[in-house]
Amino acid sequence: MTFSVAGFCPETGMLGCAITSSSISVASRCAWVRSGTGVALTQNVTNPDLGSLGLDLLQQGLAPAAILARQAEADSDVEWRQLGVLNARGETATFSGARALGIHATAEGKHCLAMGNLLANTEVPQAMISAFENSEGHLAERLVQALEAGLAAGGEMGPVHSAGLLVAAEPKWPVVDLRVDWHQAPIGELRNLWFLYEPQLQAYVTRASDPSNAESFGVPGDE
Repeated sequence: MTFSVAGFCPETGMLGCAITSSSISVASRCAWVRSGTGVALTQNVTNPDLGSLGLDLLQQGLAPAAILARQAEADSDVEWRQLGVLNARGETATFSGARALGIHATAEGKHCLAMGNLLANTEVPQAMISAFENSEGHLAERLVQALEAGLAAGGEMGPVHSAGLLVAAEPKWPVVDLRVDWHQAPIGELRNLWFLYEPQLQAYVTRASDPSNAESFGVPGDE
């Protein structure tokens, strides 16, 4: 019911993921990102506990493959799950349980991973990897491009309805956390949200660290 991509930018240290699903509000359950730590994805009959566990194990310094093993120990129903782990060095690991739904596949590339279930074909994750590896610019933009490439390669067998984009940088909080919880074209709507948010992103970071020099957007009542 889901396809996703996670990536790391060694130039900026940013980590993030983009995800979409036929189910409502996919990012709230399946996408987990922590600054300076990594990304944990948990999908396909999802157990969100494995996302938070993945981040905690990443913070302890475990390698991605070792984290998958620990997640499997923690969940007796792990064969229903599809998991991905990316650390702050760009190292990756993926897992698809024996009971993953429909056509499912994973792919790993340089500083990135992608995976999906109930896919139109097994090439969707590799299409996302290729798009990410051949893209440039802000990590969020590269992740959106990769998600768009997954859709163009066939995406899910049926329509998707929700999507999310999360990116963590130096602040402890996600500098990008955009979500489309129910829409007929959620990836396109996510692209629109990123287009609107990108010019304002740095101003919100500055507001947290240096409010006296933060940009104002001229909202009513702001003098």
